[in-house]
Amino acid sequence: MKIKTFQKIGGFSSISLGLIYILAFVVYGGILDYPSKEASETERLAFLSDNYLVLSSITFISYVLFGIILAVLVIVMHQRVKDSFPNSSLVTSAFGIIWVGLVVASGMIANIGLNLVLEIGIENPEKAMTIWSSVGIVSEGLGGGNEIVGGIWVLLLSTINLKSSLFSRSLNFIGLLVGFAGILTVLPIDIFKEVFGISQIIWFIWIGMTLIRKPIDMKYNVI
Repeated sequence: MKIKTFQKIGGFSSISLGLIYILAFVVYGGILDYPSKEASETERLAFLSDNYLVLSSITFISYVLFGIILAVLVIVMHQRVKDSFPNSSLVTSAFGIIWVGLVVASGMIANIGLNLVLEIGIENPEKAMTIWSSVGIVSEGLGGGNEIVGGIWVLLLSTINLKSSLFSRSLNFIGLLVGFAGILTVLPIDIFKEVFGISQIIWFIWIGMTLIRKPIDMKYNVI
């Protein structure tokens, strides 16, 4: 496969990641009608059961599928910058691959946990919701509750790209915003998650358009 073709695949992958973010925002924030904090275990279990297909599908798309597509983009970005910054690109890509693993693992745990909770809930709703709380803690800890690893990847990538003309300075500054916001999601302040998500959408789509419209020749072809 020619490197320019590989970069265009990375571009479409990046745009797809931005669209997945938008889909997740719409489904989680606008379609699903979550029970109130005062809802009983039975009511919360009924919500999970009634919305099983939507919940399992959006979790698969926004975590597992997202992670698979992200892996392609991480490799493409590494290929694009490795000749100019060989050492920095290796460190940067390591964080990208770690992020891929965390996101995929988070989604798989959430979906497997959902299935288990619904099975146990038939006989013991209270125990089922206790398990669901534990599943949520593990899943959020891996990839849903904070974006520090993803933030570091984007931050490092944008930092080394500022030293080159491979991407525009405006795009790289957006990347710095994404990176810092992602790292700050470790704090219990929701605004950083919102800034990370919105700026990440812009960054993914902008990166994707750049890779599609301005692929560059590299020293080696990708097989």
